Amino acid sequence: MSEYILLGIIQGIFEWIPISSEGVVALASQFLVEDFRPVDVSLFLHLGTLFAVLIYFRKDWQEILMFKNLKLLKFLLIATLVSLIIGYPLYKMIENVVVGSALLMVMGFGLLITAYFSKTKRTFEISSKKLAIVTGFLQGLSVIPGLSRSGATIFGLSLGKTDPQEVLKISYLMSAPTVFVSSIYLFLKEPTLISEAWPALISSFVLGILTLGFLLRIARTINFFKFALIFSFLCFLGAAINFLI
Repeated sequence: MSEYILLGIIQGIFEWIPISSEGVVALASQFLVEDFRPVDVSLFLHLGTLFAVLIYFRKDWQEILMFKNLKLLKFLLIATLVSLIIGYPLYKMIENVVVGSALLMVMGFGLLITAYFSKTKRTFEISSKKLAIVTGFLQGLSVIPGLSRSGATIFGLSLGKTDPQEVLKISYLMSAPTVFVSSIYLFLKEPTLISEAWPALISSFVLGILTLGFLLRIARTINFFKFALIFSFLCFLGAAINFLI
């Protein structure tokens, strides 16, 4: 049980900063959990932080579900559909092969892309529909361990005229429907996952709700380019050492 609690703590902290919580949790679960695939565990633990997002942004969700913000509702529907279309085939490609040195290599490349997203900021005139498609596409790619979902979607949202104060909020609102659908899929695929990993769901929710506001403020002020590069280098180094041994 303690190993799942630790994984939940990691998820609850790293979900809010653009370093790829999925990659970090997948890497940690490779050493802590033997019963499930690292990618499955990392994706499933997003369910815990999903509840934190729902509570923290409850007023926004109320407006969306009461059809008081149709523009954002349409944006989320398009982005979610695109994310699932892109993310599912990628998940099927990597679910069985991204372990050991392969996981470290994939994380290394994913973190390089995350570093690019963290460094590059551009603003274009782009329609809301196209922005939803682009951002949904980038979110779908983030099923790759190491490629930060928040970093990718923040980059995507920065391509439009989105208010900088709204970028992080929309990024996390985007995560909820995709996480919900993927969690249902993983539960149907691995019914025992929730019975084993429930302590991680609780700890990720508790840590997530406690740290969300604080870490979102940090994420607004810090460029994570150097952090992503350092983690990328460490992943490649670890893969090389693992291969040589």
